[in-house]
Amino acid sequence: MKRTLVIVGASYAGVQLAACARELGFDGRILLLGDEPDAPYQRPPLSKGFLTGSFAEERLPLRSQAFFDEEKIERMLATRASRIDRERREIELHDGSRIAYDQLALTTGARVRKLDCPGATLDAVHYLRDLRDARRLAASARSARRAVVVGGGYIGLEAASSLRQQGLDVTVVETEPRLLARVASPWVSDFMLRAHVERGVAFELGRKVVALHDACGIVSVELDDGTRVLCDLVVVGIGVIPNTELAANCGLHANGGIIVDACARTSDPLIVAAGDCASFVPHWAPPDTRACRIESVQNANDMARTAASSVLGRSEPYRAVPWFWSDQYDLKLQMAGVNAGFTDFAVRGCADDRKCSLFYFRDKTLIAVDSINRPQDHMLARKLLASGVQVSADEVRNPAFDLKALASRDSHAAQGVA
Repeated sequence: MKRTLVIVGASYAGVQLAACARELGFDGRILLLGDEPDAPYQRPPLSKGFLTGSFAEERLPLRSQAFFDEEKIERMLATRASRIDRERREIELHDGSRIAYDQLALTTGARVRKLDCPGATLDAVHYLRDLRDARRLAASARSARRAVVVGGGYIGLEAASSLRQQGLDVTVVETEPRLLARVASPWVSDFMLRAHVERGVAFELGRKVVALHDACGIVSVELDDGTRVLCDLVVVGIGVIPNTELAANCGLHANGGIIVDACARTSDPLIVAAGDCASFVPHWAPPDTRACRIESVQNANDMARTAASSVLGRSEPYRAVPWFWSDQYDLKLQMAGVNAGFTDFAVRGCADDRKCSLFYFRDKTLIAVDSINRPQDHMLARKLLASGVQVSADEVRNPAFDLKALASRDSHAAQGVA
């Protein structure tokens, strides 16, 4: 009898896992459960082109209906899994019905972290995680003049950029003393601060929102120093919380994410997990690193392939180099690797021209590269990091040094090409 693979979560990781399972030879039944009513769609454009109107909703779907039909992947939209019965190998749905599985994949993603203060439930408050959020925010922005963005991470800054490009006055409130404090170096933080200030965005750094007020339709955001910022809408981007409850409630190991091994396997050999909900120790991390989550499209897609391999009984450890991107105004930021714990960095290109890359080193080993409007550097960085090539900070700073030749040479060497 053919096996049944049930995938809970219908975003990047879920769709990719289903596609890869078919590609690798899984010939059983595949059910893809998603709690949203819309077909699986791209999320990055929601804070970028979709919000400005340059990215039409018709372009959002991840895959066409024809793809799901051809690959015989059954989608169950607006369907929420409420419980996993591991003993009976069944998923209980929100309506009480049950679905049997032979193997189960959890790609449950994450949900937005909510603002916790008086007035946080006002109609003027917006979040930006799913398509429904984006539609509502885009509609509100069309009639707004002033916006407050709470959170100076990538989502907050992308929203600030999109709203500013539509002519809104924008103020960003961030509790840390610098932007992107959790994910970027101080150099990049300062660069992005200048870029936004030059375009008219105001900032309240090191400040916390303590309350929101609505007086006859006029909204004000109160900060911890007593300042009140007037606005028509508030966008909150203060991080996400992984959806681990389904896993934890059935006894799977979960701590800040669903714990998986290098092959995306959970503590139950019949269940894998991938994407924003999964926590693991990356192969590139320093010794004694704790399990962590990587929130990116790349991680969701590549980890899903690893999980699909495990479904088919193949042990193929996750070895992908993490990479990310962010579009703000005319700036394209592309990040390869993770710069945590860097001890030195080198700049290549010209920051004044808004075309440069930062190469980060830990004990003289290249660990990450941030590129601004230098896509070629980004692609080279991914090759260099994947090959483990050694390059020095002085070589990076030398404009005559040929990074492309170095990456090409090491790529050929890795493939055994003379």
